[in-house]
Amino acid sequence: MNATTNPRSRGRNPRGQGERLREDIVTAALRLLDELADDQALSMRAVAREVGIAATSVYIHFADRDALVLAALEQCHRDLVRALDQAETAADPVARLRARLLYLGDWVRRHPGLYKVLHESTLNQRASMEFKQELGERTTVAVRRCMDAGLAAPGDAAEVSLDLRAAVHGAVSMRVNQPDLPWPPLEAQIDRFLIKLAGIAPASLGQTL
Repeated sequence: MNATTNPRSRGRNPRGQGERLREDIVTAALRLLDELADDQALSMRAVAREVGIAATSVYIHFADRDALVLAALEQCHRDLVRALDQAETAADPVARLRARLLYLGDWVRRHPGLYKVLHESTLNQRASMEFKQELGERTTVAVRRCMDAGLAAPGDAAEVSLDLRAAVHGAVSMRVNQPDLPWPPLEAQIDRFLIKLAGIAPASLGQTL
């Protein structure tokens, strides 16, 4: 199930239809979170209206708002990880790593609200989101492939991966929160991150010195 699915475009399920109803509730919560950009602004009643059910039906599946938001964010993250893996279509390790980072930037551009809730909401302070570790681990694998192929400077792949993710998240988060700044193309920024932080040669990115 994709985080961007519009629940209003789906046929309503018979009330109380177990797992399918739970999925509809999560999808509706994701859509509203993307619009609101704030988990505290989400209400269980609003989610119920979006699905077309009574609010009590939402509470059958989720004890409170935090439980629902956590489930929605985990689904969102799972969909994002899958999409990032699918973005790695090239055989070249550098092209695959670059594609991951570019897709993340494009996803944030399309879903700034979900990005803010996933990474900047107060729920991050109140609840464990261990599922987010998978994205970092996948990026580390992509960096290690570049190192193993001799296309990135040798070193600690996990450390370089963390540096890259910090840089990219900083770039996309600032775009979300300060959109009026004179931003350069994200592609150019990501290429600079790859060159400076991962030691990838400009030629590997199609650039000339």
